[in-house]
Amino acid sequence: MHVEIVTPDKKVFEGEADGVQLPGTLGSFEVLKNHAPIISTLNKGKVRVRTGKDAQFFEITGGLVEVLHNKVIVLAESVVA
Repeated sequence: MHVEIVTPDKKVFEGEADGVQLPGTLGSFEVLKNHAPIISTLNKGKVRVRTGKDAQFFEITGGLVEVLHNKVIVLAESVVA
């Protein structure tokens, strides 16, 4: 599935992934291929983008996520370096 992590300033990540773990407002959740469409608010926390055995982590300060047709778009307030 295609994943994008975007802040108001720049695109932080774009690529293919097997799964994305997100810090949802009501608790952490994971999105896998063929996930049902969803829009959710995100709290401050780590976003984990998993590709095979590798994973990349992004610390966000909050935001929104949209999942539709195997495309995950994370609209983050900011990403902490």
